[in-house]
Amino acid sequence: MRRIIAIVLAVFLIGGVAAAVVAGREEQDSSTATKTVRAVIGSEKAEFFADPDVVEALAARGYTVETETSGSWAMEGLDLKGYDFAFPSSQAPAGELAAKYGVRQPLPRPFYSPLVVVAHRSAAEVLAGNGLASLGGKDNGTLKMGAYLKAAGDDRTWQQLKGAQKHGELTGTLFISTTDPTSSNSGALYLAAASYVADGGRVADGAAAVGRTAPLMRKLISVQGSQQTSTDAAFRDFVSGVGNPLVLVYESQVASLLGRGQDAGDLVVLYPDTTANSDHTVVPLTDEGRALGELLGTDEELRKLAVRHGFRPQGVATEFAAATAAHTAYLDQKLTGVRQAPVPASGVLHDMARRART
Repeated sequence: MRRIIAIVLAVFLIGGVAAAVVAGREEQDSSTATKTVRAVIGSEKAEFFADPDVVEALAARGYTVETETSGSWAMEGLDLKGYDFAFPSSQAPAGELAAKYGVRQPLPRPFYSPLVVVAHRSAAEVLAGNGLASLGGKDNGTLKMGAYLKAAGDDRTWQQLKGAQKHGELTGTLFISTTDPTSSNSGALYLAAASYVADGGRVADGAAAVGRTAPLMRKLISVQGSQQTSTDAAFRDFVSGVGNPLVLVYESQVASLLGRGQDAGDLVVLYPDTTANSDHTVVPLTDEGRALGELLGTDEELRKLAVRHGFRPQGVATEFAAATAAHTAYLDQKLTGVRQAPVPASGVLHDMARRART
């Protein structure tokens, strides 16, 4: 009898331990379980979502994010069924997507970045010597959009600019390399800012306004030949010394490079005196997509990680200023003297981009 009791007790004991182990595992699994959300994002945010610290922070909040990249304007032509959110680089393509999929407003806008022109120092100094730019130091300055657009309209070449003859790499037509405006946000915003300046500070509001600046917009694009589809590739080429000496990129790409401690070489950051901000805007396609989009803007740790990748959090200027304090030789934290050009309605901007490419 005693042996039978002992065996029964042992069975209960083993069963209790096993139950405790299973319960512990279930509790652990539930505490680390994540919801997988799928997204189409602009390429300039690919490094942010691939950052192990971002992945870990999102997992701690219950999310695993799977991303694919696309040009912001090209997203409109994609079938987004099965995705939780799209994340283009500005409000205009986001508005188009929201209308197409019946997404309720407001759309989360967690961070933004102004467009800048990166230049090799020789090019920046020649521009400054010819009244097309002014330098605030050896690593930053201001691009005078009115003067630059006049030079572009007159088909000026580098050889016609004084001082360029000392730099063998500065030859051919003077132009800024941009992405394709028909598929990429940065290229389209460049046209928005350029047309605004060229038309005397008026935002294009229809076919007549587009027509007034169309010849100049066509020159700005056609002179470039083949264009990149993403600023990510264009910026990598510039840093490696390939291609044109003037390239339009996002400030966030420069800030991220500096934040990683990478050698900037002879890079000079020129802030156009009239530019367009890129408001990275989430288009939620599911409840999970909306929750994640809002989290990117409200969670302090995720905002800090966004700043580490060069983005400016909406409404929290101090976080960007603190994080980039060591790089003010390159970055204009307060965007001093930089005017924000209004962006035309989506349909008008599409028309402008199409006419610039024809």
